[in-house]
Amino acid sequence: MKMEHHLKSCTRNKNKMSTIKFISIFLFTLFLVVILFHIQYSSPFDFSLSARSQRQIFLSQENYSVVIESMTAKLKDSVTFLPLKDLRFRETATTGHTWFMSSLNDTHKENEAEHLYFPSKASKGRLLCFKGRDTKDGTKNTYALAWRESLPDSAVLLEGLTFVSDTYFDHTNLWHGLCAVAPFVRWSTKNECLKPTRWVLFHWGELRLKMGSWIQQLMQANFGEVKLEGFDRGDVPYCFEKAVVMRHEISKMGQENKLKMFDLLRCKARSYCGINPAGKGREINERGVSIIRLTLLMRRGSRTFKNATIVTDIFAKECARVEGCILHVVQSEDLSFCDQVKVLTNTDIVASPVGAQLTNMLFMDRESSVMQFYPKGWLEYAGSGQYAYHWMANQSGMKHQGAWWDPIGEECPSPQDQWQCFSFHKDGMVGHNETHFAEWARRVIDQVRLIKMEQASADQANKHDSKTCLC
Repeated sequence: MKMEHHLKSCTRNKNKMSTIKFISIFLFTLFLVVILFHIQYSSPFDFSLSARSQRQIFLSQENYSVVIESMTAKLKDSVTFLPLKDLRFRETATTGHTWFMSSLNDTHKENEAEHLYFPSKASKGRLLCFKGRDTKDGTKNTYALAWRESLPDSAVLLEGLTFVSDTYFDHTNLWHGLCAVAPFVRWSTKNECLKPTRWVLFHWGELRLKMGSWIQQLMQANFGEVKLEGFDRGDVPYCFEKAVVMRHEISKMGQENKLKMFDLLRCKARSYCGINPAGKGREINERGVSIIRLTLLMRRGSRTFKNATIVTDIFAKECARVEGCILHVVQSEDLSFCDQVKVLTNTDIVASPVGAQLTNMLFMDRESSVMQFYPKGWLEYAGSGQYAYHWMANQSGMKHQGAWWDPIGEECPSPQDQWQCFSFHKDGMVGHNETHFAEWARRVIDQVRLIKMEQASADQANKHDSKTCLC
């Protein structure tokens, strides 16, 4: 019985193994059939599809190139040049909407100068382009925006950073020129001290090919060589890789930022001219008395003193009254740029008739004093512009110690016409009032003497000085 049971069990196991083997062979055979079927039928089909796809891709790329070329051509044709000077805004050119590049709105960050930057998000990534180089009519010069990939035909791409300045006044006068270019100095300090590759200057949209020597050297002290772009490579569009446009001067800049800007201008000019002001605030004579340097900054031609000798004697007498006071009388026209920097660096009090030479006050240390003199008629007819150097004194950290308006002189023949009367008086001579000048000079010299006495330490005396400039 046991033997029989064992034989039956072996038979069942053998049958089971045979079944498993059969199933394995069947599945393997089926797999081979599928592979052979795929090789025979699918491979030619796939190859045929791949070839057709390649032809379609080639045709698509060809069509794509044609479409791109067509779109680029259309973008080039759609670039519209507008007049740089928009006469619709001639009445508000200085007080409201500017007439220079009137279709574009400025970027204005709090307490910073208004400006335009290209390319930017505001310009949708487009570059600024100019066409025309007229020096007499700003409406004949034009501007446009264009993407770099679709610049107008024949356009010249000017690489690097370009500073574009438009002013209602000019770039040659010290004061007006400074107001026009100074915002670029502040912008640079806020943007990693970037320096321009070139400058483009406009006045009322009219191209200007010259910057005043004083202004140019001041900018050279800050940025290195000043290159003025004249668009002299033909009557074609000129597009800028990067551009900063200033057209509102420093009107919206905050007071603290103006002080920082003038500090940098002062520092750079002194460094450029090899002047080290260290210790100037602690100068003493052989008796240990603080030195006070008073400078009479004279000018020739219009707005000079009628009798410069008497005025000099008045100030000399008051200066001699205070131990340590030293009077210098200098003629501004005889001084080079660096001479002016040196003279004003070594000045505690500057007294001068109204005029561009007073712009040199920026080279004095902060808290230095300014005294002004005006011809007859300025108080009545000059308007707010007569206070320009009062504003500059405040903006650059100086103390404006008042002004004297000459009450004596010819009367305007047409007193009802303010502008005609200002033109009549503008370039008049300045008289003097010995009593007033003496009392005024005495008061200012005494104030400076007290300040000098209160400067207790080197750090306090040079609290606004810096061994190295910001940029």
